[in-house]
Amino acid sequence: MRIATWNVNSVRARQAHLLTWLGNAGAPDVVMLQELKTEAPGFPALEVRAAGYHALVAGQKSYNGVAILSRHEPVERLRALPGEAEDTQARYLEAEIGDVIVACVYCPNGNPIGTEKFAYKLRWMERLAARAEALLATERPVVIAGDWNICPTAADVWDERAMAADALCQPESRAAWRRMLWQGWSDAWRTLNPLPARGYTYWDYQAGAWPRDNGLRIDALLLSPAAAERLADAGVDRIPRGWDSPSDHTPAWCRLENAA
Repeated sequence: MRIATWNVNSVRARQAHLLTWLGNAGAPDVVMLQELKTEAPGFPALEVRAAGYHALVAGQKSYNGVAILSRHEPVERLRALPGEAEDTQARYLEAEIGDVIVACVYCPNGNPIGTEKFAYKLRWMERLAARAEALLATERPVVIAGDWNICPTAADVWDERAMAADALCQPESRAAWRRMLWQGWSDAWRTLNPLPARGYTYWDYQAGAWPRDNGLRIDALLLSPAAAERLADAGVDRIPRGWDSPSDHTPAWCRLENAA
């Protein structure tokens, strides 16, 4: 099973890119999308179905929004993180696909630090950690994938000094990421590409970030122990970032061997 994650930065604006990518040879079996920027009725479900994918969508007008696409019909489990009933931001979607549980996450950016946005980011990550513990307790293959809006280490950012005041690189943000790893989750790409390897997934639209390769690795797939045992490969598909009018993110993916 090949599983990918991609922050498309508006599924309407990037619909042609998405469909082109889904139509390529070797396209993933499961795709988790973030930052749809549309409610479910605006999602191109018919076009995605014609490309061979079922879609679960948790949308939001103009902001956020997540979706799970799958060649096999997914069974929805959850579409919001527990723990903050007043939170209406569409940032989490969980489903079963065969024997694998997948969760699509669009973690809060948190900028600027020292504001409610940063406090919300940290609260949201605490809620995610609680849900992740519950998922681990199932002892099943689980993949939590998406845009984490965290640069886990110095090797995941082109210039630590340039990002020193950014929420993505704060000690509290990195501690939230490490908490997930300490629970028992494995970072698919980093497992196969140990430090100090670099594999960026995001390049800002400004300051020539893409041609200069001034990037960040903020999109990742975390695997439960039962999924990590089946990890065969992982990578970053840089090609879509070089297309005309691209998303500022590019897909990251992993491949799990079928269960014995």
